[in-house]
Amino acid sequence: MKDGLLWTPDKDRQTHTLLAAFIRAVNQTHGTQLNGYDDLYAWSVRQSGDFWQQLWQFAGVIGDPGERVCDIDPEHPNRDSHWFPSARLNYAENLLKHAEQYADQPAMIFSGEHEVARTLTWRELVDQVAAIRHYIETQGVQPGDVVAGYLPNLPETVIAMLATAALGAIWTSTSPDFGVDSVLDRFGQTEPKVLFTTDHYHYNGKTYDCLNKAQQVVDKVPAIEHLVVIPFDGVRPPLPAGVDNWQDLLAKDAPPLRFTRVAFNAPLFVLYSSGTTGKPKCIIHSVGGILFNHLKEHQLHSDVRPGDRFFYFTTCGWMMWNWQVSALASGATLVLYDGSPFYPDAGVLWRLAERHQLTLFGTAAKYLEALEKQGVAPKDDYSLASLRVLCSTGSVLAPEQFDYVYQKIKSNLQLSSIAGGTDICGCFVLGSPLSPVYRGESQKRGLALDVQVFNPQGQAVEEQKGELVCCNSFPNQPVGFWHDTDGSRYHNAYWNKMDDIWFHGDYVRLTAQGGMVFYGRSDAVLNPGGVRIGTAEIYRHVNQLSEIMDSVVIGQQWKNDVRVVLFVKLAAGVTLDEPLKQTIKKTIRTQCTPRHVPAVIAEVSDIPRTKSGKLAELAVRDVVHGQDVAQLSALDNPASLDQYRQRPELTQ
Repeated sequence: MKDGLLWTPDKDRQTHTLLAAFIRAVNQTHGTQLNGYDDLYAWSVRQSGDFWQQLWQFAGVIGDPGERVCDIDPEHPNRDSHWFPSARLNYAENLLKHAEQYADQPAMIFSGEHEVARTLTWRELVDQVAAIRHYIETQGVQPGDVVAGYLPNLPETVIAMLATAALGAIWTSTSPDFGVDSVLDRFGQTEPKVLFTTDHYHYNGKTYDCLNKAQQVVDKVPAIEHLVVIPFDGVRPPLPAGVDNWQDLLAKDAPPLRFTRVAFNAPLFVLYSSGTTGKPKCIIHSVGGILFNHLKEHQLHSDVRPGDRFFYFTTCGWMMWNWQVSALASGATLVLYDGSPFYPDAGVLWRLAERHQLTLFGTAAKYLEALEKQGVAPKDDYSLASLRVLCSTGSVLAPEQFDYVYQKIKSNLQLSSIAGGTDICGCFVLGSPLSPVYRGESQKRGLALDVQVFNPQGQAVEEQKGELVCCNSFPNQPVGFWHDTDGSRYHNAYWNKMDDIWFHGDYVRLTAQGGMVFYGRSDAVLNPGGVRIGTAEIYRHVNQLSEIMDSVVIGQQWKNDVRVVLFVKLAAGVTLDEPLKQTIKKTIRTQCTPRHVPAVIAEVSDIPRTKSGKLAELAVRDVVHGQDVAQLSALDNPASLDQYRQRPELTQ
């Protein structure tokens, strides 16, 4: 391994990727002589209008592009410009454009913890979308209205979303593990007309009822006029009067599927921030912005092609659900899974990968870390010959997990450590099928995104840690926030740190190879003695210790300075004695610097995380300092915070 190089695409892959074909198309159309990813990236930033226009042609987008590519606002060209301002298109029409060609081939394959797969063909998908569109339209749903899903990751969830989009309405969703208060924090703001739910779902071998929670939501959100129940296991449940059964809706006659074309910047999705301060932000994403960004990220960055098998382990409360669904627009078959990734054992997702010949496997960084700690080696037990791309997101992928993937999963694989967020329903940094993978680095900055790293003086730097910013406009910027009539919340979220520059809040370093190294969220950066330390630097080494199952680190205000405090969740049978504390401190001092060494190490039985699996560092910091955590409903395990209150170790 030279200079951290882990993988290089062979010549056959480089020649036959969609990205290589796109470069050839650009060269032919624009008379350029681009050669490789870096050339294309520089051109796409310099000529971003030409890039997005070329993508429309290359991806075969259905719709009317209009006469203008972008209306540029002279005062705020990055924040307030509008892409394809006169274009008309429909998201669902573009996702289903392959249905006629592949009518009897699988569009979706679903499997749960029982590992019994069911398949829906493209023809069946179109017919069911038509039936559900007809239903919601007859219930009075119109373009611009909101339809919601309180649902597992089922094929029916995708169908309900596509039916909503086909009508030109707005889709929003949460997963069934959200409590009623958490759902009310979201749907209480967006006020859907129709709510889709399920009778129950399965997780970790247990069955959980959904109907009671859904009915409470309906009772407390007056805007909801209709409740539809999807039987999770296909068995018709007894339902109260006035509640519709999904199976009945499919059995009714419906006209052929129609698509209502809307403006490029018309609302498509409302996604919710997972932060822990205040009510969740309701982030509105546009029809064209989502479609174009996902076409770019799937086809050019991930080489997703017709007939591929596309899988992402996600719930409907995470933006990666929206990201995966868009793979239909590239002709891929969605492979959906709902349940625990470790039930009945740690091989459940890899059996899925083998049985259905996955070409893209997506997951969270924490899952890969857990596999490594359990000593799981998928390459020894499963045939993964079809797998070309493995995506990881949700938190920082440590260099050791890069090693794990290539040593224990597959050596000939594009490992894409992707990063962006709900804010853009996509990525600022992701993969390139033409480029090498280096240990600990995300491969490349996203095409047509002028992503830079700024130092505290607001200067662009390389090979130095700083803030991730984006210095140009792009189509998948949010339309805005729900009920943010004057735009102030949207402005304050991304644009008030630097004039007309998107401030994302990640602490990063741009490498000599054009890749990106992530050090954690910049609002959680530790600052002992005025030295900035990214939290991921500590997790990388602490979590590799066999005695440690998980950890969270914060900066505690202490005697006019900040001291580093580390909380650890220990492996079974392990005690946090003085020798283990010294081992932890020595590891951090040796692998990082003396300033990284925690002043206090304390044991906890649980580490708070959001429902999408992100560490809730700010919530822990607030609790330690005696401050309220405003949005407890954003946490998957809010009761865990009680362990962090008034710890005697933190008063000494």
